[in-house]
Amino acid sequence: MDNEFSVVQFFEDGSHEYVRRMVSIGEAVKAAHHYTTSVGVKLGMVKRVIITDGGDCCCFEWKLGEGVVFPPQNLEEVK
Repeated sequence: MDNEFSVVQFFEDGSHEYVRRMVSIGEAVKAAHHYTTSVGVKLGMVKRVIITDGGDCCCFEWKLGEGVVFPPQNLEEVK
């Protein structure tokens, strides 16, 4: 159960790419940081990056122009 996280980046044309599959949470977080600060982001090509767990639940979501949108900084937003 330690290696059940995947990282996906989404592009402006609507396509997506799995950049990590079935890795540890540490590796997933490092990859997400890399892909949210990449050249593709600076050029506006990458619009969204997510981390999902083994059950395909979203654990982290970043959007271009908004930053980290999940998990919310204010937990009141979850209610």
